[in-house]
Amino acid sequence: MRGTYAVAAAAVLFVAAACSSSKPAPAADSEPAFRVTGTIKEIMDSLVDPNADVLWDSVSTTISREGTVENKPRTDEDWARIRRSAVTLVEATNLLVIEGRKIAPDGHKSEFPGIELEPEEMQKLVDADRASWVRYAHGLHDKSMLLLKAIDDKNVQGLMDGGEGLDEACENCHKHYWYPEKKPS
Repeated sequence: MRGTYAVAAAAVLFVAAACSSSKPAPAADSEPAFRVTGTIKEIMDSLVDPNADVLWDSVSTTISREGTVENKPRTDEDWARIRRSAVTLVEATNLLVIEGRKIAPDGHKSEFPGIELEPEEMQKLVDADRASWVRYAHGLHDKSMLLLKAIDDKNVQGLMDGGEGLDEACENCHKHYWYPEKKPS
């Protein structure tokens, strides 16, 4: 009987040792985890800008001769709609930092030459200091998470305050990569 227990104990130890290997087995012919397709510009135009606009436009006050109109989420449907935009914005920040993503499609030119950098210049800035690029994207993520919390709490004032933080996160990145005072050499 002791021999059976000894063999069983040895088998358990062998399996445990095999499972606790510090190096994973090499993957044979594995594909990359991500298939980078869109550019930063395309993600900005498709995901970041339109969803940030939904959040910014979700709370406003318009004063005219006819009176004051306050726009804010009132129904569960209103809150759900702006929540979808907040989640999309949060997740878009992860897309921005995937390695190998280009700033713009090949041949794309600035819409406002002289006011904003050309895509090639922006790419040089990102490539030269990727850590800063990631920090800016994480800053946008963090500000978007504050908006998501305000939405989940149905906190109109938090949503309004969060919109200011979102604008700040966007502008900080734009000042560095889009229209910096010093152009890259």
